[in-house]
Amino acid sequence: MKNGKKLTKKQKIYLKAKGLNSDNWLICKDTSQEMVLQNKISGNIRQIRKVMSENA
Repeated sequence: MKNGKKLTKKQKIYLKAKGLNSDNWLICKDTSQEMVLQNKISGNIRQIRKVMSENA
């Protein structure tokens, strides 16, 4: 797996809305359909599916 990168402000806001602490996560992959995160401390990987609204 790739090394994680620091989150952008937009990504931090999205994680907060999902109930995660953005200080604990690094971004590995961010597409329009999913976000792959790596925990800074444990190294665990988490995938978050992004919900696509039909009106957008």
